[in-house]
Amino acid sequence: MIKLTFCLKRLPGLSREAFQTYWRENHAPLVQRHARVLGIARYVQSHSLPEGTATALAQARGSVGQDYDGVAELWWDSMDSFAASGLTAEGRAAGQELLEDEARFIDLPNSPIFLVEERQFVG
Repeated sequence: MIKLTFCLKRLPGLSREAFQTYWRENHAPLVQRHARVLGIARYVQSHSLPEGTATALAQARGSVGQDYDGVAELWWDSMDSFAASGLTAEGRAAGQELLEDEARFIDLPNSPIFLVEERQFVG
């Protein structure tokens, strides 16, 4: 499985509650609508708890806590299925529509995104 992990920060001036509501109620249905053409096998949103909730945990581990507003995870069956979505006009249009919507609520330059090969050891 190939997984895209997207650590999200909200746009300045947008409350965490407003960000998470938009993400859940507006963006998620858009991803669902385009999942087939983009070859997405699974999509999960992880909404962060209120600011400061993980501060003690980070300090106990000697870590610097990153205060993200949430994490989006998307899975594809293979790198080929991930790459295939960009090969069609329909896939490119779907990707563009998602990016345009993300710009409405995500601080894109400050939201790291990366691809990984997932390997499950428990569960």
